[in-house]
Amino acid sequence: MKAIVYDRPQVFRYTDLPDPEPGPGEVRLRVRSAGVCGTDAHLHRGEFSPRYPLTPGHEVVGEVESLGEEVATLAVGQRVALNNRVSCGWCANCRRARPAFCTRLRDHGVTRPGGFAEMIVVPASHCHPADDIPLDVVAFAEPVACAVHGMDVLAPQPGSDVLVFGAGTTGLLLAQLLAGSGAGRVTVAAPTEAKLKLARDFGADETVVMDRDDSSASLGALRALAPDGFDTVVDATGALTVIERCLPLTRDGGTVFLYGMAGERERVELSPHEIFSRELTIRGSFTQAFSFDRALRVLRTGRVRTDGMITHRFGLDAYGAALDAVRDDRGCVKAVIHP
Repeated sequence: MKAIVYDRPQVFRYTDLPDPEPGPGEVRLRVRSAGVCGTDAHLHRGEFSPRYPLTPGHEVVGEVESLGEEVATLAVGQRVALNNRVSCGWCANCRRARPAFCTRLRDHGVTRPGGFAEMIVVPASHCHPADDIPLDVVAFAEPVACAVHGMDVLAPQPGSDVLVFGAGTTGLLLAQLLAGSGAGRVTVAAPTEAKLKLARDFGADETVVMDRDDSSASLGALRALAPDGFDTVVDATGALTVIERCLPLTRDGGTVFLYGMAGERERVELSPHEIFSRELTIRGSFTQAFSFDRALRVLRTGRVRTDGMITHRFGLDAYGAALDAVRDDRGCVKAVIHP
């Protein structure tokens, strides 16, 4: 089969690998869609603890091609969405219902072979049937599962006034989940008008164009919307300059929610006294846990919409171009590879 393989950071090859064979309890999937996201750009640079040789790709939708022994819950030809994170179930973190921090985690696309390949072998238990969901919709299963987990962590209060920085995939998904979970108002701020139009189409109450070169007018518009600050300010960008703006826009007693991915070594300056004296809460959300089934439900019902979000498509041999597209945050909302 053809696959993308890294042997070290920033160097990959499009190459031939032996077709993988499923063992007991496993299935082989023929990959139909694999999303490319910011995590893949970080992995390209050697961040997030990749294990080499690595075939990345963690947002995987595939068709069951063959079954290993003891697999009775899936059928050949069935379309499934993959929960790529396989926890051990018995380490200290797993026993505390924290599988995202499993000390023996097998993470397809990070420490185990991922979906930027024609085929992948995975546990049958982590394959969610999705024949009834269009391919371009179920392609968002993993990022929606992450966003649903983010909502679990944030636990927003009904009627809250929420500001979301960023209108990429994660910002658009979070804004919809916030609106559908009882937020009193959802404002989305981002530099690209085309993405903000999607946010409005998906139910955002207010949108503000952020000027990349001079943010003063944009910040003034946000302060005019919420003179006392927003109850919750969400960063869905991972950009340090945006993260630094979150605290001043948060009301006393409010919450800053860090959801975007900054680099492992990047740092911002925060005032401990401000956090203390204003009783601010800072929360983070990492990956997904116990949320895949709920993600598929909101995709099935249309509670979360994805129409218009896939802006770029590539074959496996154009993986490098797909990475370039993800880095172009002006024009790309979601890039997918169809091996």
